[in-house]
Amino acid sequence: MTPTQASHLIVIGIVGAGAGWVLEMVFIAMGWPIIIPPITLPVALALISIIVVSMAVPVWRFVRGTATKRVDPFYATRVVVLAKASSLAGALLAGATGAIVIFVLTRPVLPAVGSVSLTVAATVCAVLLLISGLVAEKMCTLPPEDDGTASQA
Repeated sequence: MTPTQASHLIVIGIVGAGAGWVLEMVFIAMGWPIIIPPITLPVALALISIIVVSMAVPVWRFVRGTATKRVDPFYATRVVVLAKASSLAGALLAGATGAIVIFVLTRPVLPAVGSVSLTVAATVCAVLLLISGLVAEKMCTLPPEDDGTASQA
């Protein structure tokens, strides 16, 4: 599996931002209330961020050579896949909630302060999920093998 590329995260963030903006425009056009993320979204994203990094710690210890026992390769594979999925989901949610923040702040009539703060908190926690996914993925990276053929200058 290749490491997550920044270009993929940027494209997914732009797609999320476009979807969030269009969804808000459609809701306004139909006379429905705008989407404001519930308090459980930032809390859940923060908890998932903590869980993803904590699951990568045993793999990181084994890679560094400080672990006392081996790590199951299937566990390590699952952690890497979870980390990659977390970074992609974080990019998508950061784009969508960021667009909602911009949409709400550019309206002539602002919603309640609690609505804006919940949306900003969701954006911050989505970025936290993105970063924790990238950190966990990096923690599960094996060091380059030293095959002894390196030339010395």
